[in-house]
Amino acid sequence: MSNRDTCAPQMAVVSRATGAATFGDRYLVLAESGRFEWTADPRQATAFASMREAARMALRLPSALRAFGLLRDIEVDAHYTVH
Repeated sequence: MSNRDTCAPQMAVVSRATGAATFGDRYLVLAESGRFEWTADPRQATAFASMREAARMALRLPSALRAFGLLRDIEVDAHYTVH
């Protein structure tokens, strides 16, 4: 049995590059109308069933956005961890 068979898919979000100095609205929110918006809070972002689905959505966006998939739990933890 491979590791792939035993690992459950994790929820993922789509993020975009916003520049090193700013964090801004970088997580994708899909509206019911099909339009996309951006939010600074990964908890409010559209959660995809897997990294595969998030990456697929990121590839459908305009290339100028430089979007990619990220694991949701890690992004939420990083966003709300106080350093």
